[in-house]
Amino acid sequence: MEENKQIILKFMSDEKYVPMKAKDLAFILGVPKEKHTEFHQILKELEDEYKIEVTKKGKYMIVDDNVYRTGVIRLNQKGFGFVKLNKLIDSETSEEEIFISNSNTFNALNGDEVVVKIIASNDKESQHKEGKVIKILRHEKNTIVGTFQSNRNFGFVVPDDKKFGTDIFISKKDFGKAKNNQKVIVKITKYAQKGRKAEGKVIEILGYKDEAGIDMISLVKEYDLPYEFPEPVLKEAKSLEISITQKELKNRIDLREKELFTIDGEDAKDLDDAVCVEKNEEGNYILGVHIADVSHYVKENSMLDKEAILRGTSVYMMDRVIPMLPKELSNGICSLNEGEDRFALSVIMEINNKGQVISSDICKSIIKVTKRMSYTNVYKILQYINSTEKLKNECEKNIKEIFNDDEMQFTKQDLDKINEYKKYFNHFKLMAELALILKGKREKDGSLDLDVPESKIILDENGIAIDVKKYEITFANEIIEQFMLIANETVAEKFYWLEAPFIYRVHPEPDMDKIKELNSFIWNLGYRIKANKDNIHPKAFAEVLEQVKGKPEERIVSNLILRTLKIAQYESENRGHFGIASKYYCHFTSPIRRYPDLFIHRIISKYIEKNYNLSQDELEKYSEEATKYAKTSSEREKIAQKVERDSVDIKKAEYMQSKLGEEYDGIISNITSFGIFVELENTVEGLIRFENLGNEYYIYDEERKMLIGENTKTMFKIGDIIRIRVIEANKEMRRISFERVYEDI
Repeated sequence: MEENKQIILKFMSDEKYVPMKAKDLAFILGVPKEKHTEFHQILKELEDEYKIEVTKKGKYMIVDDNVYRTGVIRLNQKGFGFVKLNKLIDSETSEEEIFISNSNTFNALNGDEVVVKIIASNDKESQHKEGKVIKILRHEKNTIVGTFQSNRNFGFVVPDDKKFGTDIFISKKDFGKAKNNQKVIVKITKYAQKGRKAEGKVIEILGYKDEAGIDMISLVKEYDLPYEFPEPVLKEAKSLEISITQKELKNRIDLREKELFTIDGEDAKDLDDAVCVEKNEEGNYILGVHIADVSHYVKENSMLDKEAILRGTSVYMMDRVIPMLPKELSNGICSLNEGEDRFALSVIMEINNKGQVISSDICKSIIKVTKRMSYTNVYKILQYINSTEKLKNECEKNIKEIFNDDEMQFTKQDLDKINEYKKYFNHFKLMAELALILKGKREKDGSLDLDVPESKIILDENGIAIDVKKYEITFANEIIEQFMLIANETVAEKFYWLEAPFIYRVHPEPDMDKIKELNSFIWNLGYRIKANKDNIHPKAFAEVLEQVKGKPEERIVSNLILRTLKIAQYESENRGHFGIASKYYCHFTSPIRRYPDLFIHRIISKYIEKNYNLSQDELEKYSEEATKYAKTSSEREKIAQKVERDSVDIKKAEYMQSKLGEEYDGIISNITSFGIFVELENTVEGLIRFENLGNEYYIYDEERKMLIGENTKTMFKIGDIIRIRVIEANKEMRRISFERVYEDI
């Protein structure tokens, strides 16, 4: 039916179209007589969706898209929000958003698909048109996770999703066995109407809100994540052939004699990339990036494939992973475990000392990993090598930044581990040399090195947060990152020029308005992004990032730049990647945990098997799939990122519950019309509301993102150091609050 709607809309959108009656439309569009009832139903639905309208003479025409549009509403906790408009026929994806005030939401809930009537155009004061919701087409959710609160004759559920906008009334007959302060799932039986709350029925009890693990289970249920694999999927995974046959060997290059290494975190279980570096007679580096050939096991249209499409990506939540593939694959036959024969797709690149790929090949291979290495051990080895014989690189500054001689201390345990790997030293030296060359080239090209530290949250045996710290990134992480980047670029460029059906990782350049807004903030810190409407280059951002490196405001400026950039997404058309200053980019290196990578592997294998000569039917089929899977994978990625971010926020709040009353120095990370956000050294961020800044009234300067005291003229700006006291930590609200501490003089 959706396809028929698009046909009708496209026909009516033609500039030569003149309004006509339903019978004339049916005749011109070739609708059979027996389908006329269905055709009228489609017209009625399009009319209800405000996509078409009927004149007084009964003729149909397209609705003026400057007046009525459809889209998805996103509300904040204050009640107002924005509707991201659906794209129009034959247009690029719309990024236009319509502002919706608190009084114009029509009781729509966060995530609902709605019809919007435009009531005000853009003006100089605002970047957005304003509208009002006149109809709700589809509610995003019909079940909600929340905390049950009961009275004698009725109860209500307070949703975990604070943007939902309303508590849910529960009549006594719909309590089930729910008890006070339990986390529950409630099915909505009646949505909120003006002056009345939503109503619902408890359909599942998760446990008491303070019970170990309930916070993460609630999050899984809130986002309706596919936590368990269906039995047919597990059965198919367990039935896969794990032995390697001679027939399959004939179709692959045997690289089992090569010394290959996986380098990952100590806790990693799904090892999908192995690397090796050699030098040839010309002095060029031969980099081999070998990626698990997941597509060999996950066949098109199999149960495993359909489940992987549904999930789109693995989701990482503190003490648990919701994987894209069952553990029989992700931790088993697809994981590049040390000493075990594994199928792979290998990218072999010849790279000169300027970091340029001068030749490359992609092949189906069989490999055997020589050693599983951790980032920690590889970094220690490189520190040791550099301390004894000095690593070589054009840029001595980079070497000194990476390997600080003052910090080099080796315990007996370190030295024992280093000696264990001594015979592989040359491999790690070559890896370090090449990574430094590639990193240097990226810096020259303008790739953005954003210093936005990740949080590492330490949990006890019950899953309770007992510490929060910055996740330590070493040069060993950088080696793998540089190798994966160059492999992804090499694959993307090759298949771009082949005009193959493909999924690219696209990162558009930022909007000029956003850059102007950023400049107004960082101007106070003494920085400026040099750009004009015709020339926005990553180098302009990279130069500022280089200027702030090592300074107290580095994290703040990095965060502000990150907020200015657009979100990267998957697309079937190549549009380049702004953040890494690359013309061609894709995700090829993690097929165990991302569906676009798995799809790309399937395309590559198909091209290799068919000697790079696919039929027209195959090209059309895979092109359609690339467009479809790029869209669904981008959607699933957004959900995964929200879940991961929420899980971190919950655990940070849980940790800070034990720190109430304690004082810290923090840095002002953002200033809004309702308060100051302050980030602590351990990455925890909290809000100081105006009433907790002191007795003085503060004036908010929105343009410069500053607060100015009315009497004392005390100023607060982004990047300032401020002393705070923790006054609230609420894991249900995912909220941490501070108050300002006055220093004694």
